Amino acid sequence: MDKTKLTNNEKRDVIKYIESGKSLPDKYRFLLFEDKKEVELVWNGKTSEVSNIVLPFQTIEVVDEPRAENTEDTKKSSQLDFLNELGYDSRGRQIAGWTNKLIWGDNKLILSSLKNGALRDEIEKEGGIKLIYIDPPFDVGADFSMKMEIGNEELTKKPSVLEELAYRDTWGRGADSFIAMIYERLSLMKDLLADDGSIYVHMGIQVNHYARIILEEIFGKENLVSEIIWAYGSPSGGRAAGTKLVKIHEYILHFAKNYHNRIENKTYLSYSDKYINDWFKYTDENGRRYQQRMRGRKSDGNVKWEKQYLDESKGVPASTVWTDIKQIYADPRAYKVNQGGHSEILGYPTQKPEKLLERIIKASSNEGDLVADFFCGSGTTLAVAEKLGRKWIGSDLGKFSIHTSRKRMILVQRGMKEGIKDYRAFEILNLGKYERQHYIGVNMNLREEEKQKQLEKKEKDFLKLILKAYKAEAIDNFRTFSGKKAGRLVAVGPINLPASRLFIEELIKECKEKQITKVDVLAFEFEMGLFPKVQEDAKVQGIDLALKHIPREVFDKQAIEKNQIAFHDVSYIEIKPHIKRKSVAIELTEFSVYYNQDIVDNVITNLKNRANKVIVEKGNIIKISKDKDGIITKEILTKKWTDWIDYWAVDFDFESKKETIRVKNDKGKIKEIWTGDYIFENEWQSFRTRKDRKLEFKSVFRKCSPGRRKIAVKVVDIFGNDTMKVIEVNI
Repeated sequence: MDKTKLTNNEKRDVIKYIESGKSLPDKYRFLLFEDKKEVELVWNGKTSEVSNIVLPFQTIEVVDEPRAENTEDTKKSSQLDFLNELGYDSRGRQIAGWTNKLIWGDNKLILSSLKNGALRDEIEKEGGIKLIYIDPPFDVGADFSMKMEIGNEELTKKPSVLEELAYRDTWGRGADSFIAMIYERLSLMKDLLADDGSIYVHMGIQVNHYARIILEEIFGKENLVSEIIWAYGSPSGGRAAGTKLVKIHEYILHFAKNYHNRIENKTYLSYSDKYINDWFKYTDENGRRYQQRMRGRKSDGNVKWEKQYLDESKGVPASTVWTDIKQIYADPRAYKVNQGGHSEILGYPTQKPEKLLERIIKASSNEGDLVADFFCGSGTTLAVAEKLGRKWIGSDLGKFSIHTSRKRMILVQRGMKEGIKDYRAFEILNLGKYERQHYIGVNMNLREEEKQKQLEKKEKDFLKLILKAYKAEAIDNFRTFSGKKAGRLVAVGPINLPASRLFIEELIKECKEKQITKVDVLAFEFEMGLFPKVQEDAKVQGIDLALKHIPREVFDKQAIEKNQIAFHDVSYIEIKPHIKRKSVAIELTEFSVYYNQDIVDNVITNLKNRANKVIVEKGNIIKISKDKDGIITKEILTKKWTDWIDYWAVDFDFESKKETIRVKNDKGKIKEIWTGDYIFENEWQSFRTRKDRKLEFKSVFRKCSPGRRKIAVKVVDIFGNDTMKVIEVNI
């Protein structure tokens, strides 16, 4: 602050403003502070502070399409040694080197943990992130629901309450909230970029003007590389509501971390027929196209001509207006022109064409570089990066997005395997129980003992919140129960651990002591293999035991106040092992869910005559129709249990890979800690795609070493929610 720049009158004015509690006029901001900017975006609540939270990542699953079909393929010991040297096991599954990351969760926490945590060292070893592409939600009226096929009908899957509030609240408080959200995340992304890295920010016309000023403030206007206009529609126009002009373009802002040090690969576009015919009109005896260029005059005064041949290997240098890449549509029925063909359409609302990402990735990265997308949606950036030989990190808040990306990347692996091209394993991560500790306010920088004390205190407060969300009444004088609802006692599992068999046994013990017969158990996670056995054991003892998942949405107090929280019963899986000599296959024999989406009475009330709607009620997908006379009919579309399954996978040797987290100690050294859990290694899977709705319900036979082993099966339903069951077999 430099007070000498103020006149005596201005100093008196400042004192008057302060004494009266009024805001200072803007002119004083520029007079008082030396680090003023010529142009600056100011919004309510602006701060330069960014999140420094460090949460360890939890590995949920590792996916790697085997390069050999099974371990029965005979390999000499020399071949196995060679595979191990290359970083692969006997089946060609990756065991060394960088593993790509697909991360589920809030990208602010993810970015902060990547920036400040142990994974930062891994990123730096790979040369840092060379390219970030993001396409954040920017449309005020955007619909984040998904269209899902159920037989010949279509179900609209609503976003989770967490997604709904995260996206809507970005706009709910006006532009301020969107700008604050993107400002902090862009600041974190800049820190993660390598010195020669670039960021491409894809925006619509609603917020592009804000985004550019924010990027100039964070990266410096001297590091603006280009503002690209992606003109994806026809210049001749099309349909538009009322008198509006037809919208056929969006913006992509390209900034470098260091303009003069950035990776820049020249982009060329294929020559158009018009260009060739206009400029290269002539053909020589070999059929090569050329143009006549004047090269001075001869001694006799006549023009000297020279042939300039068309170099077909290059093309025309790309401009900042891209008109050759057409948009793709979430709904195939709206499909017009798609450079990638129908197979590229995944039904994701904001999906972008692979050709668009291919151009960006080729322009600002090289093979082997690390590319990231922190709003990855359906995984287009990740798929293109893999095909182009880049490493990648992707994240998204939506669980359905993560599941869509998982299936897409498995298909990419299969395609590259068929084409005999190299590909990398990828792992699915989240912040899991550590994220829950953060949400309830535990200081993650405390020592473990102090952290545990704070967690115990916070859990008591959070218990009240859980019971309120479940609409249960708090009760005392019980060891294991904390609430009561509709004649059933309610027990809430620990915040940062799965509800264990020991926890359930203590609960049943108290039930027998006090003659309790109806119990609901609420937990974020349940110990693997816990159900349905514990429910069957409880039933024998006269106890009706219901296990229910606590949704992540309970972290949002606004959702609780609006009664938007739905606790779902634990899904039920039945599997059957088939053992043949030293091999085992797994058959999926039963799966059940209990979901609700929409209230039937409300749907019927609001349904117009000659209309219908598909809803979810008590684990059934139902089509409700109203005819011209207002008569209601209901048709159950989920005819059998298999209709609920979108994907299932098998780990034939569960508990062979321990889950460890890497954390930095007070001295900055990294140590690995076993969480007590194991990583699901995805060895075989079957899933539905838009083109192929069929599923296999029996896995291939996998050769196994003799003895007892645990096999895990993961099932993902059509809503993207996953359930796992572990069985023990003797080979």
